[in-house]
Amino acid sequence: MTIRVVVADDQTLVRGGFRMIIDARDDLEVVGEAADGRHAVRLVRQLRPDVVLMDVRMPVMDGIDATREIIASGSTTRVLVVTTFDLDEHVLTALRAGASGFLLKDIRPVELADAIRVVARGDALLAPSVTRRMLDRFASTGPAQLPTPAALSELSARELEVLALIGQALSNAEIARHLSLSEATVKSHVSAVLRKLGLRDRVQAAVAAYDHRIVRPRDL
Repeated sequence: MTIRVVVADDQTLVRGGFRMIIDARDDLEVVGEAADGRHAVRLVRQLRPDVVLMDVRMPVMDGIDATREIIASGSTTRVLVVTTFDLDEHVLTALRAGASGFLLKDIRPVELADAIRVVARGDALLAPSVTRRMLDRFASTGPAQLPTPAALSELSARELEVLALIGQALSNAEIARHLSLSEATVKSHVSAVLRKLGLRDRVQAAVAAYDHRIVRPRDL
């Protein structure tokens, strides 16, 4: 099945470059381009793509507000934020708004294609090095309240352990080794954590783990 992508960036050359990379893959297709966030929101509503590559800084409506609006609408479209700098404070806000990860604009073509596939299948794109920097920045910006403490109380002790390890950017395989569990069992625990906390994916789970002091920057 072909993964349908919308590219949102105010630079024509950037959009064209992403289109060339994406359309060169048999399983990926660009179905629309937007030069601003408002247009991106309209395209998501009209085309229902699987993934949006969302630039942060755009006119009319920036990528953060566009991401927030797309997620709030209940759309199943996944948002991959694209930025020039990995420490851009706006990226952190976009992740909290519901983006499934972020990419740097200097990403290699094969990495871009792989990232789109990862997000399209429902996983989140969050490397350990990115998580460390992200949590360090959260330490200075203060927590946002994603799930409520009451929701956290619904987690079992094992699920809390899994949440803490998600917050440290461990994969399911790494969590399985750490806890001496099967990957299938870990996957079940991860699904339970996301469901009970009302979270979209592992990115929001990592944010929640910090926001509620389950994991701190010094733990990484």
